[in-house]
Amino acid sequence: MGLPLSNPGNCITIAATATAVPPHILTSQEAKAHIGHVFNIDGYRLDSMINVIGNAEIRKRHILFPLGYTITPRSLSKTNQEYREHSIVLGRKVAEECLDRAGMKPADIDLILTISCTGFMIPSLDAHLINLLGFRSDVERLPITELGCAAGAMALKQSWEYLRAFPDKNVLIVSVELPSLTFQRNDGSPANLICSILFGDGAAAAVVTGSHRRGPHIIGAQTYTFPQSLDAMGFDLSDSGFHILLSRDVPAMIRQEIRGLVDRFLAKHGLVCNQIAAFILHPGGQKLLSFVEEELGLSRADTQFSWDVLGDYGNLSSATVLFILHEWLTKREMRQGDYGLAVAFGPGFSAELLLLQWP
Repeated sequence: MGLPLSNPGNCITIAATATAVPPHILTSQEAKAHIGHVFNIDGYRLDSMINVIGNAEIRKRHILFPLGYTITPRSLSKTNQEYREHSIVLGRKVAEECLDRAGMKPADIDLILTISCTGFMIPSLDAHLINLLGFRSDVERLPITELGCAAGAMALKQSWEYLRAFPDKNVLIVSVELPSLTFQRNDGSPANLICSILFGDGAAAAVVTGSHRRGPHIIGAQTYTFPQSLDAMGFDLSDSGFHILLSRDVPAMIRQEIRGLVDRFLAKHGLVCNQIAAFILHPGGQKLLSFVEEELGLSRADTQFSWDVLGDYGNLSSATVLFILHEWLTKREMRQGDYGLAVAFGPGFSAELLLLQWP
């Protein structure tokens, strides 16, 4: 039996989630077969990258275009045009499905939060969705563009804070990430090589509401920025597009901090780690997820949905934590009072933590 609800009057609820991916698939075997030719590497470097692919725990990823076109150099203006066009298509798809799952119409939404870090568009995605789906003209908008992998969790936190102030409102979150459009064929840096086998394309949505609905309540949230960590992760923008910045020290940095960070966050709510029933952990990569498992004393059964999303979709940047949340909401029956912990990491370098409880 689950624990009593920590605050029965708090009903800021994740009412529904939805996910979508583009049609083309890149398997790990295809990545192994092509990486040497694509990056003009051989010998020890090629063997090393093939081993990395083999150990990455990523079976396949979805990408926007066939591989041959994906690796073809294109101008920034061309890839950004593709980003805009396909972000709208995928964003519309997950928004419509999520609203349908929540039993809501566009007119019921009071705030739209859109998230992405893999392209650039003004007007932002939310403005396009307002016109396409018929949201009210007075719907509020908040595009989040520079938080990387942490942005999905941050959007849930922002929804929670908004609904604490306006409990009769509803929020729609839409995340679209198309990292295949940031692919850099002529960048042989270790960070670019790793990211070329790690990231996949996808979109996710969530409806968060202040009304009584089926679904977990958000009961706490916290942001933590690691000191002196600006160089850990990010993008450089050049004439050829987005170039990834990713320190090899990121997994170790998280490993050093994660236990204390989680313990302090849970202690604020009178909890300890072994009282958590659902771990909604953004995997980043297999090493990072393995380190978090070890430091929190978790088994593979505790984190299976994170491994499943990593294996079937790769790292989807901001959409990843929403994909994993979707797995928990659609594939696991939770007991009343069960607690969930969501954690995601992103540029800054920062961590976002959320505490959930099932009614």
